[in-house]
Amino acid sequence: MKTLQKLRENSQQWEKYWRREEVIETIRRFFKDNGFHEVEVPLLLPTVSTEPFLEVFRTELTNDQGKKWPAFLPSSPEFALKKLLSAGSGSIFTITKSFRNGEGRSSRHNPEFTILEWYTTPGDYWTVAGQFEQLMLQINRGKDKLRYQGKEYSLKTPWQRLSVAEAFTKYAGVEVESMLDEAKLKEIGKQKGYLVTAKTTWEEIWNQIFANEIEPKLGQTGPTILYDYPTAQAALAKKAKDPRFAERWELYLAGMELGNCFSELTDYREQETRCKADLAERKKLGKTEYPMDREFIEALKLGMPPTGGIAVGVDRLVALFTDVLAVSETLFFPVEELFDKRNTI
Repeated sequence: MKTLQKLRENSQQWEKYWRREEVIETIRRFFKDNGFHEVEVPLLLPTVSTEPFLEVFRTELTNDQGKKWPAFLPSSPEFALKKLLSAGSGSIFTITKSFRNGEGRSSRHNPEFTILEWYTTPGDYWTVAGQFEQLMLQINRGKDKLRYQGKEYSLKTPWQRLSVAEAFTKYAGVEVESMLDEAKLKEIGKQKGYLVTAKTTWEEIWNQIFANEIEPKLGQTGPTILYDYPTAQAALAKKAKDPRFAERWELYLAGMELGNCFSELTDYREQETRCKADLAERKKLGKTEYPMDREFIEALKLGMPPTGGIAVGVDRLVALFTDVLAVSETLFFPVEELFDKRNTI
């Protein structure tokens, strides 16, 4: 039975969808009350951000003369927002749609999803952490206890902060020097029973250990901020005091990754180098190819101020505060209903 039928037959089903509306309105009010400007971003672009492991939706723009241009749906609004920051916008936020292809269907992902991004300036990733703590309490109607799927979680601040290096040592028994060394980490992976071949990369074995031994341990009693990722995994973040790491954190709660935060990289030269490396990696991986967004680099040349920024999955956030397992349970038109067997190519 499709969502529209369920709503028609059981009026009580509407409650969780109106809770979604309440969550989004609370987010908007929080940032307005804290002096942020809300901005709109384009959803049809000539090129998109350079994340090497995300696949994009490609389309085509055609004018009335038959001229055609390649076009893409954004995987995030990040580049557009940073252009505005570089132009002098001050602290800004957007609640918009983004698109990621090729990831399949799961309880935590819809290919078309709602994303919240905000950038606070002057600020860094710890500035954003404090804002997120207050935002979550406000969404929870001021309560510091949250019940989700029969379990109680504490939203009391400050939230747990755990570095990536500490997490690998604590949960996987891998010391920092071994974690950062490809040969050593691959050998550890073999000893742990992971599939490791001559073609296995450092990032692949890192991800296997992280997904199986570390991620399930995070956010089990309250939010966990996992911070300072290896620099290779934070192409848009500035380096930490230890240059092997970057000022990036992710938030975990109740088995969900909710947000990805950076102290934003403002050096246009380094950013251009990293973007080129990401595009080369995309080509190597067989992902859709497209040119680098030169306008983004030119905007950074204007001088982007010290900024902390974060992307938050609104659909996951709503699922958490509505106490449902799947994000589709609060979407009027989830992808599995739009592209059912009758519409499959």
